[in-house]
Amino acid sequence: MNDLYKTISSNSEGLYRDRGSRFMAMAFPLESEDEIKEKLALLRKEYHDARHHCFAWRLGPDLERYRINDDGEPSGSAGRPIFGQIQSRELTNILVVVIRYFGGTLLGVGGLIKAYKTSASNALDMAEIIERRVEKLINLNFSYEAMNTVMSIIKEFDLAFDQQQFNLNCSLTLRVWNRQLPLVTERFNKVEDCKIVLKE
Repeated sequence: MNDLYKTISSNSEGLYRDRGSRFMAMAFPLESEDEIKEKLALLRKEYHDARHHCFAWRLGPDLERYRINDDGEPSGSAGRPIFGQIQSRELTNILVVVIRYFGGTLLGVGGLIKAYKTSASNALDMAEIIERRVEKLINLNFSYEAMNTVMSIIKEFDLAFDQQQFNLNCSLTLRVWNRQLPLVTERFNKVEDCKIVLKE
């Protein structure tokens, strides 16, 4: 599995108009389905007078978890074109929503595909695309005497802390880049009184 993935650094927006209809696209960097559900619920509340809230999302570095939704538009005319823009930029951990205010004129399936594709593209063009590392969480338990050795390994690999507790027995949760995991694990295993548990 690839140990890097692409996402966006922050929220971004795009707009497209056609024959009176307004297509407001919004892109959000998100980490879980729960976050996505919350965001969609908030947008439905905020833009409750809009005709359609069409969206596509993708999660995970393996790019396999995704969902598309036409929200009442003709099948394949909204969610799929939005998702196509996510795919073409190889993005993940992202939600793109396009909110349509109907202008009174039917655009036809071709017109809708163009509108949803263009508005989603506009939002993603405004976003800063960043590369992130695929990381694993490890739990580290060690004695206070091993503290200096453990800390020097953490510094050497520039590991990020998630949780920490320092008493007579110390415990840390660390984020480790997949690429470095075998080497980091090997180094910690050589430290006396140090136990590693890989978190799922």
